[in-house]
Amino acid sequence: MAGYQLCRARAAKHPFYIESIDTNIYTIEELCFYFWQNVCLLDESILNKKLCKWIGEELGMEKISRRLLERIEDQASLGEMVLPVFKEIGYLDPVEYRRVQDQIAKLEVQPGDIRRKTKADYLVEYGMYSGAVNIYRQIMQERSQGKLGLQFYASVLNNMAGAYARMFLFQEAADCLWQSYELIRSNAVYRRYLAILPYFLSDEEYQKRLEELRIPEEQLAGIESEKREAVAGLDEKPLFPNGGRLELKEFLQEEKKKYHKSKR
Repeated sequence: MAGYQLCRARAAKHPFYIESIDTNIYTIEELCFYFWQNVCLLDESILNKKLCKWIGEELGMEKISRRLLERIEDQASLGEMVLPVFKEIGYLDPVEYRRVQDQIAKLEVQPGDIRRKTKADYLVEYGMYSGAVNIYRQIMQERSQGKLGLQFYASVLNNMAGAYARMFLFQEAADCLWQSYELIRSNAVYRRYLAILPYFLSDEEYQKRLEELRIPEEQLAGIESEKREAVAGLDEKPLFPNGGRLELKEFLQEEKKKYHKSKR
């Protein structure tokens, strides 16, 4: 980071809310830091007139606000919108600036579906599973046949299954894994599908499904270990952004509400 004088910064009385990661920012440094660390999340959901107004009114930076608004209205590229902000503030040193410049340049030439998947994968890392699922689902609904290949869309489904599992929506996760398997017939995906079934099926339903799939005896022996891996990292009492903890039952209810609301 360049030697920008933090004491010069004006903090906003009213923060700018970044919905995708459920975060408030108060200063131009926080905005620049978000741009710098989250290039793949930068799109019209944050680079918009609302942001320009906030920069001008809350931070008193009319020049930056006006120039950014002009570029947004001209439908400029991501680099043309973001890089001048770094320059104006002097937030990055030359090495950091070139690194971000290269990162943006690579991002700008990627197909839209790859960019969206990268964003969704990033949201999963932030724990924003509902938002990630919405993007994965959009990719699958609008996918262009023949452009990126079955392997790519199978990976989208696989990652969407992971996001669902972290919301304890195991049936939805299993559906995604089965769709992924049908695309590429991956043994690894098939094993994950089998491993997640006991999390939402009764013993009777589970055995019936195994019979339908005609699972060999030798494969059944490895299902238990696969089952443990399928939900690796899931916390029985997930931590919420506000620092409070909810009981598992409450957490499930809240996550399911968010997910089903997003489907309307």
